[in-house]
Amino acid sequence: MANTSATGGYLRPELPWLAGDDLDDVFQRLTVGITGLPGSMVRPRWQADPPKTPEHDQDWVALGVTVETPDAGPSIQHRPAGNGHDVETRHFGIEVQFSCYGPHAAALAQAIRSGLSIPQNIEQIRPIGFVSTGQAVRVPELVNQRHYNRVDFTAFFRLARQQRYAVLNVLEVPLQLNKD
Repeated sequence: MANTSATGGYLRPELPWLAGDDLDDVFQRLTVGITGLPGSMVRPRWQADPPKTPEHDQDWVALGVTVETPDAGPSIQHRPAGNGHDVETRHFGIEVQFSCYGPHAAALAQAIRSGLSIPQNIEQIRPIGFVSTGQAVRVPELVNQRHYNRVDFTAFFRLARQQRYAVLNVLEVPLQLNKD
């Protein structure tokens, strides 16, 4: 059981919402929505058991969060409801690396880059906000003695992540006042 402010010691946060694989899943769904590719053709960049690479004549995307940069300092607010708790809010810059493969790799990359600037698309991933994309770079890849058409780019996002800590309400303070 985690400590509370009443027990002393270190306080552990609840696991953050939208971190790790959950964050990758958000960008996978966004990319499927923008491109119209089947979900199986928009894949995590790194997998414990990677599936077979699609054929060179199939369009597909690999993506993954590569960098999370926190702002300098969080906001910490006490919420008194119930027994009380503190909420730490920290803003992050998120970088997502996209690799588009297939005969239409360049068009696919452009569709994603353009689609990210459409407010209706970004509404689907709130509280994540879109910032910009970097340059698209053509980097053909040699797989099984065959060159795959590939275009890479990075997209930049912002996220406000909140974590709860068991900092309880102060119910009484032992205090003695002197008239002097």
